Order: sequence, then C-alpha cells, then structure tokens
Amino acid sequence: MSTSGAGLVQYVVVRKDLFTCLAWPVGAVIAQACHAATAVTHLFHDDDNMKTYLADLDNMHKVVLGIDGETKIRQLSEKLSEAAVDHKLWIEQPEDIPTCLVTKPYAKQEVSKYFKKLKLLKVDESQSPKTEENTSQ
Repeated sequence: MSTSGAGLVQYVVVRKDLFTCLAWPVGAVIAQACHAATAVTHLFHDDDNMKTYLADLDNMHKVVLGIDGETKIRQLSEKLSEAAVDHKLWIEQPEDIPTCLVTKPYAKQEVSKYFKKLKLLKVDESQSPKTEENTSQ
C-alpha cells in the first residue's frame, strides 16, 4: 500500500438518477456522500492508508463520479467486494435506497481500473426540483 498521502485517492460514486428521475435536491444528495465518507472513515480508521490520508487533511484527494442508477451502483459494489477493495455502499434508511459508494483511500493505480468507465459527477441545476429555498433571491 501507499506510504505517501499525496498518492492516495478516495473515490466517491453518486447515483445520477437521484437528481433526475427521483428529483432529490442537490443538498440531500451531497448529504448522502457525506454520510458514506464518514462511514468509511469510521469503518477503516485503523487502516494504514486511512491514517496516512487523515494525517494531511489539507491535501486529501477525492474523485466524485456519477453512476446511472441502483443496479449499476450495486454491481460496482459487488465488483469491489470481489476484488477486496474496501468501501461502503450507503443505503439511505428507512427508504432502503442505495445512494452513494465511497472507497477507503487507496493508491490511485491500485483501484482506478474499477472507475475508468465513470465520468465526473455533473449536476444540471435545471433538472433539480425547484423549492422556495433555491429559487428565492
């Protein structure tokens, strides 16, 4: 495993359909990613990569990617589990909806192959639901 914090990356994978088909507000989806990242930090707090990553808070590196939906995120989680890539698939309760997946920090070359087909997450604000909070000036 990597011994330099500069070489570690944490992948955050978010379901794009939460914004479009399910019309979740951007803030709610960001909260899901925060939950998953916090859970991974707790689950793997004794891991050497996690310790190295957290030792240099100002230089953490995350890559936030989008994935098409529930089936795809579950398949990715299964693939990572089969390859012994430590991660957390966040399941929002009580709805039982998988929303986000976050890996523990890894050297990029160790895990990037699992994420090559995914693109950086982009949110089209015109697709987000309009509420008083995000439409008022």
